[in-house]
Amino acid sequence: MTGITLLLIALVAAVVFGLVWQRRQGKVRTTGETTAVVTGERRTLLEAAGVGPGSGHGRQATVLHFSAEWCGPCAAVRRVVGQVVADLADEPEPPVEVEVDIDEYPALAKELGVLSLPTTFILDADLQQRFRVSGVPSAADLKAALGPLTRPPASKS
Repeated sequence: MTGITLLLIALVAAVVFGLVWQRRQGKVRTTGETTAVVTGERRTLLEAAGVGPGSGHGRQATVLHFSAEWCGPCAAVRRVVGQVVADLADEPEPPVEVEVDIDEYPALAKELGVLSLPTTFILDADLQQRFRVSGVPSAADLKAALGPLTRPPASKS
C-alpha cells in the first residue's frame, strides 16, 4: 500500500511540474534585471557574439535568440522574430535581431543562464536584459514587449 501511495504522489508531482513547465513555454517574461549593471564580462561576451554598439549595431533594442543546427523549434523562433523585427522596421528606433549558435558561444549561454533551446532575450539599448522567452514566442507577445523599446522616451516639459 505504501508503494502505491508513493507512486501516486510522484505521478501527481510530475503532472503538476509538466503543467507548470508547459504553461511557461513561449511566454514573454520580465526578467527583473532591468536595474542590474551590465558587467564588463557580459558586455564583452555580448559584443563578441555580435550584440551591442561594439558590434556595429547602434543603440537599439536587441532580440537575441540562442539556437543550434540540431534544434527543431529554433526555426520557428527564427521566423517569428524575423517577422516581428520586419514589422517594427519603420519605428524610430527599430530593434535588431541577433541569432547566436549555443555551440559557438557556450560562455555567453552560461552567463545568461540558458538551460534549454530555444531561448530568446530582449535587451534594451544599454544591453540590459528586459525580457526572456523559453520556447517559441507568439508574434503578438514579442511585438508588445518590443514596442516601448522602439520609441524614444517622451521628453518631460
